[in-house]
Amino acid sequence: MTLLSVIRRWHFRQHIPIREIERRTGLSRNTIRKYLRADTVEPKFKVPDRPSKLDPFAEKLSAWLRIEASKSRKQRRTVKQMHADLVALGYAGSYNRVAAFARTWKADRQRDAQTIGRGTFVPLVFQPGEAFQFDWSEDWAMIAGKQTKLQAAHTKLSHSRAFIVRAYPLQTHEMLFDAMTQAFRVLGGVPQRGIFDNMKTAVDKIGSGKARQVNARFAAMASHYLFEPEFCNPAAGWEKGQVEKNVQDARRRLWQAHGPSGPAFPDIDALNAWLEEQCIAQWGEIPHGVLPGTIADVHAAELASLMPLGRPFDGFVEHTKRVSPTCLISFERNRYSVPASFANRPVSLRVYPERIVIAAEGQILCEHGRIIERSHDQPGRTIYDWRHYLAVIQRKPGALRNGAPFTEMPEAFRQLQGQLLKRSGGDREMVEILSLVLHHDEQAVLCAVELALEAGVATKTHVLNILHRLIDGKDGTPPRIDAPQALTLQREPKANVARYDTLRNKDLRHAS
Repeated sequence: MTLLSVIRRWHFRQHIPIREIERRTGLSRNTIRKYLRADTVEPKFKVPDRPSKLDPFAEKLSAWLRIEASKSRKQRRTVKQMHADLVALGYAGSYNRVAAFARTWKADRQRDAQTIGRGTFVPLVFQPGEAFQFDWSEDWAMIAGKQTKLQAAHTKLSHSRAFIVRAYPLQTHEMLFDAMTQAFRVLGGVPQRGIFDNMKTAVDKIGSGKARQVNARFAAMASHYLFEPEFCNPAAGWEKGQVEKNVQDARRRLWQAHGPSGPAFPDIDALNAWLEEQCIAQWGEIPHGVLPGTIADVHAAELASLMPLGRPFDGFVEHTKRVSPTCLISFERNRYSVPASFANRPVSLRVYPERIVIAAEGQILCEHGRIIERSHDQPGRTIYDWRHYLAVIQRKPGALRNGAPFTEMPEAFRQLQGQLLKRSGGDREMVEILSLVLHHDEQAVLCAVELALEAGVATKTHVLNILHRLIDGKDGTPPRIDAPQALTLQREPKANVARYDTLRNKDLRHAS
């Protein structure tokens, strides 16, 4: 290319004859004339079209490549396997020729896909209150001094671009429902449409085109908040590009701004409160980009187009469980106690993000705080409520001594138990005292036990006496009597036996 440039300068600028250029370069005059006549700036060499041993098998190989491209990555045949199959059909060429054909075929296919619109996009515009976009992301934060992987829920209004981020330990139905409820509360209402990807918590089965088999609980949530769910095509994240960009921006502005380990908080509730404050504060700092003003300015104008939130959706996921003979049900490797009257019976377990509720026969039986453990190298935990086992120890008072649920009783009950179990029949007496919480306020019973322990009279009769005084509105402490240390005789008695002589009088009538 350098020599061609020199030839062109010599001839057109310095007007050197072709014969002299031939002498200087060693090229033939015909070659020099050809380049100058064609006005060639860059030399090109024509590659001769030579026949290839792969030509008879080109159509077959193209068909194979089309079939393999429609399969998942793990199920596709490699080019080496296709070369071996071609050899079995009579191909006598090399593997390199087959690999070159496959590379060219894939490049042509990719170029065709880009030219028909897959690599090009149309800018979108949304009306106020028309739609919102939702997506999940994985981020890290220090929770209670431990670096924890969290699932961040991103919700963004498509018109004003107001956004909210909330953190959860899992990507489950109940977490999604809570994220939607909290997002609508912060954003000030519900738009007409919601744009989602094909997440498993929303879509049970993907059909052809836009056909989706929507999860029943997700459909109930959408029906409750009166928005129309819309799902993107598979692997088409640009269809909700605003929230996809928000995932990247939030990772830089919220998570990575506090170092590689992320922000530090005592629990997830404190983290979510901080995230909400940060998101709302950033609305007033980030310009909208299309409309004049900041995101907060456009969002204030969009509020009138949003439907009010109304009553929050009861976003639980329900499971049917059978209570074990030890009055326990299992969920996520942990066990939770249930009232003894429902042992060996089916109950309904309603799972919320932060708690589980157990119901049966149309009523709520009990509620526990939900335990979520990310590590599987530790055994599951058992969460007891000692009140659930009172009906059992009324029949089996001996189980009170070593009963695991009763190690979690208040300290006053445990002190009273330690004193009563030293006496014969103390276990039954302790059971009768504990059973008082079934009929009276637990705090009143606990106060009566504490007063009995202070008085040094740890008996059931004394506890009942104090409890009745508390219930009747009287002071549980009896009035103090200031008695002297010793009695002093003030008047000495006189011996007078004559007064008994009147009893001997026969004229007097005495009662027999």
